[in-house]
Amino acid sequence: MSADATFADDFDGPGLDPDVWLPHYLPMWSSREATRASYRLEQSCLVLDIPRDHGLWLPEEHPSPLRLSGVQSGNRSGPVGSASGQQAVYDGQQVREEQPELVGHLQDGGHLEIRCRMTISARSMAAFWLCGFEDEPEHCGEICVTEVFGKDVVPGRSAEVGVGLKQIRDPHLAQDFAAPRLPIDVADFHTYAVDWDADEAVFTVDGEEVRRCAAPPTYPLQLMVAVFDFPEWSTGDDDQLVPELWVDRISGRAPRTGRSNLSVEG
Repeated sequence: MSADATFADDFDGPGLDPDVWLPHYLPMWSSREATRASYRLEQSCLVLDIPRDHGLWLPEEHPSPLRLSGVQSGNRSGPVGSASGQQAVYDGQQVREEQPELVGHLQDGGHLEIRCRMTISARSMAAFWLCGFEDEPEHCGEICVTEVFGKDVVPGRSAEVGVGLKQIRDPHLAQDFAAPRLPIDVADFHTYAVDWDADEAVFTVDGEEVRRCAAPPTYPLQLMVAVFDFPEWSTGDDDQLVPELWVDRISGRAPRTGRSNLSVEG
C-alpha cells in the first residue's frame, strides 16, 4: 500500500453503496421520504435527475421554490426539536426527523475529483461540493469543486464554473468563491478536482488550474453531489425539461496522516 490512502467509486455495481452514500438531501430538516433523490445507475454512471413530478424541497421553509436530487457521503443530526443538523437553511432551524449517523466518506485534505457531465437548462444547475460534517457547529464551511448554472452556459462552447470556498457560518473561513468562464462543453464529461491542505486549495478542470484559495477548511468534510431545478426561473415552455447529472467516477486520495476514513481502493 502506498503512502496515500485512496477512495474511488466507479458506480459499476447494481446500486449505490449504502455504507458510503445516502440518496437523500439533508433529511433532518424534513424527512427521508420527502428528500428522496431520483436516481439510477446506468452505463457505469450514477445518474441524478429531476422528473416532472418530483416534489419541492422544504416547500414551507425554503425562501424560493426548489426541486433537487442529491446524494451525500455523511449524515448526522441531534434529536427532533434541536438545531443540530447540517447546512441549515436559516439560524435556529429545527430538526424534524432525527438521523442515524453515517460516516460514509469524510476527508480533511488531499485530492478529490469527479468525472461528470450535465444536462441543464436556464432554470437548473448541477454541483459537487464538500461541506463540514458539523460534528461541531462551526465546522460548516464548504469547498465547492464545481457549480454550474444552466443560465451561464453557452451550449457547446463555454460555461461559468463556480469553484472556491464558502464561509456559511464558519467564523474562521473567508468567503472566496468565483465562477470563471471556461471554454468547455459541460454536456461532455470533464474532470473537476481540488487539492487542498491547511495552506491552500487548488482547483482544476481536466488537469488545468482554474483558481487557488488560501486557508481552506481542514476539518472532516463530506461529499455532496446534486442537481437542482428552480421553478421560478421557468420561461413557461420548459416544464418538460429533465435536468440530469451523470457521474462516471468520484475518487479521492488523502495523506495517511490525515483525519479521514478513506478506504484503500481494491
